[in-house]
Amino acid sequence: MRVMVIIKATEDSENGVMPSTELLTEMGKFNEELVNAGMMLAGDGLHPSSKAKRVHFKSKKTSVIDGPFAETKELIAGYWIWKVPSMDEAVAWARRIPAVDGEESYVELRPLFEIEDFSAELTPELREQDARLREKVNQAQG
Repeated sequence: MRVMVIIKATEDSENGVMPSTELLTEMGKFNEELVNAGMMLAGDGLHPSSKAKRVHFKSKKTSVIDGPFAETKELIAGYWIWKVPSMDEAVAWARRIPAVDGEESYVELRPLFEIEDFSAELTPELREQDARLREKVNQAQG
């Protein structure tokens, strides 16, 4: 199964405070463990919401909202995509994520849909399209 590990924003991350060299070193070691375990498929940090945009959809109309956005606890500071045998395994790894002493933070683990999760809604044509698009994405990523 694949899971997205969503790293929730903090006041510091929303204010553009960069992680310390110590934390970056610990995170680099942790990422290396994930890669060596064959689990890490992707992962990146995100700029603060002050550099972000939201596109709002209402029926067929759209509008654009400039950041920053309120409610820091609802924002995302980064993510990983992990391939794990179970949610329990993902939780075990998430508990090992390096954290800043004295700072409260959260990560959220959400399973990604797999093609097998869709039944009658996904016609053979849609399955073929999905396979073709995934192949193109893989080729583009090298």
